[in-house]
Amino acid sequence: MKDIKKDILLRVYLVYLGVLLFGLFIIARVIIIQQFEKKEYSEMALKQEIYLEELEAIRGNICADDGTLLAVSIPIFEIRMDVVTDSITDAVFRKNVDSLAICLSGLFNDKSSTEYKDMLWEARRNNVRYLLIQRDVTYPDLNKMRKFPIFRRGKYKGGLIVIPRYERELPYQSLARRIVGYESGEGTEKVYVGIEGSFTKNLQGTNGQRLMRRIGNQAWMPVDPENQVEPKNGDDIITTLDVNLQDLAESALRRELIADSADHGCVILMEVNTGYIRAMANLGRTNEGTYAEIFNYAIGESQETGSTFKLASFLVALDDGKINLETPVNCSGGVTTYAGRKMEDSHHGLGVISARQVFEKSSNVGTSRMIYSAYAATPQKFIDGLYRIGINRPLKLQIAGEGRPYIKNTKSKYWSALSLPWMSIGYEISLAPIHLLTLYNAVANNGAMMKPLLVREIRRNGRVIQKIRPVTINPQIVSPAAIRNAQALLLGVVEEGTGASIKSPHYKIAGKTGTAQIAANNKGYRQGTRQVQYKGTFVGYFPADNPKYSCIVVINNPKKGKYYGGAVAAPVFKELSDKLYAIRPDIIIPLPRDTVDNPFPLVHPGESRELSEAFASLGMKSQTIAGQSFWGKPEISHDKIIISQQVFTPGIMPDVTGMGLKDALFVLERQGLNVLINGKGAVVKQSLAPGSLIRKGMPVVIDLRLTQYKLKIEA
Repeated sequence: MKDIKKDILLRVYLVYLGVLLFGLFIIARVIIIQQFEKKEYSEMALKQEIYLEELEAIRGNICADDGTLLAVSIPIFEIRMDVVTDSITDAVFRKNVDSLAICLSGLFNDKSSTEYKDMLWEARRNNVRYLLIQRDVTYPDLNKMRKFPIFRRGKYKGGLIVIPRYERELPYQSLARRIVGYESGEGTEKVYVGIEGSFTKNLQGTNGQRLMRRIGNQAWMPVDPENQVEPKNGDDIITTLDVNLQDLAESALRRELIADSADHGCVILMEVNTGYIRAMANLGRTNEGTYAEIFNYAIGESQETGSTFKLASFLVALDDGKINLETPVNCSGGVTTYAGRKMEDSHHGLGVISARQVFEKSSNVGTSRMIYSAYAATPQKFIDGLYRIGINRPLKLQIAGEGRPYIKNTKSKYWSALSLPWMSIGYEISLAPIHLLTLYNAVANNGAMMKPLLVREIRRNGRVIQKIRPVTINPQIVSPAAIRNAQALLLGVVEEGTGASIKSPHYKIAGKTGTAQIAANNKGYRQGTRQVQYKGTFVGYFPADNPKYSCIVVINNPKKGKYYGGAVAAPVFKELSDKLYAIRPDIIIPLPRDTVDNPFPLVHPGESRELSEAFASLGMKSQTIAGQSFWGKPEISHDKIIISQQVFTPGIMPDVTGMGLKDALFVLERQGLNVLINGKGAVVKQSLAPGSLIRKGMPVVIDLRLTQYKLKIEA
């Protein structure tokens, strides 16, 4: 019995001891927390109730050269409401809640007015100070909401809480999308391409901060909105792009790609003197069979160029004095061999022709023989000449993605007996379209190689903070004499050679066609069932006698039977240059001044006062013979212009020959005649003889021709 009692007491003591130890542990833990871990736990508690929110700065705009928006941040708002703010009394709320619910329902069409009313009343009863009204509200809708009942009382009295965020928008959608750039990914994974990426530090600005307090499970509201740190918005980037020219380039390129069923292509239009890129179009075939800007081929696709590289070969040979334009070259019928490998021209039958004709006809055999003959003993001298021009160096463009230019030299492990002749015609080298255009632009610019630029200004709040001026990469790529000869060669290609299909009667074009086989990486030009693929190129400048713009067009892998650069790329160049010539007066070459003594203008008869004013504006004196009519006919008498007045008698057919259509219609319809018109220009014939009797409603036919009425000259 005593043993049982002792056992029970022992167990009780053990329980008491456990409780005592647990109590001591709790007391010790409290002391430790209060004395040593108080700060840490206080910060943890504070983080759960209050945090510092970053306020996103508005990303700067990207603009075209004339200020047209290419990329802009559009504000999107989250709307919340402090339903129990002291400014909204029970009387105010009860009086306006129905109207507010009706307005919200009518604006958003997502809930009935009854549902909105119930939501507002429930929030009022539960003392909700951060009630979500709507997400993704546009600025126009926000302005409408500010006029709603209760909200119209103002920012603080109406309980309206507006939380902005910004979405990036491209007003011209896909136009120049790869150049302007866009964002990809979210959060920390967000990246930008194009100008958006390269100038993101300027565009993003500096974020602000505000203190937020938890007021519910998932609801937070600003603690002190008036004292928050406001964000500093990003800078605006002013590009060199011209929206109209970009649209012209993309439209012309897309039409040609569709017509040729090509894989992809690009167009670059550059201003000769400055290097400013006015348009850069990149279109590739999508899986759906349409064309879109999916890659920047213009700067990123570095490939063998084919015949367009012959300009560089000729420049080196001309600069070294190895050839002149009349140097005879034996083209051997268009076929030759080097180290057992055959090289052919696209057309056979060429014999001994001049170096000028070799270039104009784009003879592979002629070009390679010319270079091989001059540099076979010292091939590195040819390579040094290419390096001297500078086409082996990256351009360090203002946006990322530039393809690496590659011009190998004799020390390369890949140098062979085939390298010199094949490099001379654009193989075993690699250049992107932008590199090739920069070379041709230098020839147009009399030897000065300009860096291609896509951005010319950075502005902050409308003020220019950085102006990016044109950059000269190489002030003189070769001697002035070599440049003049190269200009003559490029003009000859269009006037007499492979580019003759785009010769214009209005202005001169200088350029070079090119057709290159496209290798399948390092597996050669033909692989299994894969047929040889081609790339057609045309690169040049215009007007040739006063260059303003240089341009390159590249069409990759056309599949409709034609693949030569002159057939697939040159038409795009011509369409763009024609339209530029029509809309840009700065590229029109003024006609030479007439040196004939006593030049008089060619002019139509017309209203006497207007004729006198027109002659006066030209600095020419005229004399109007007094009469009853205000219509005059100009004549020259003893080196003076006499405007004799024409009188039109009712009922008598007037003489309207020489008049423009507008004046002739005015005169004839005043006589009551029914006028029928043939042709356009000035009146050269009328069906009713002058002076004949006429009556109202009679038909008269006038024939017009595009000619100018010559002044009648008296001895």
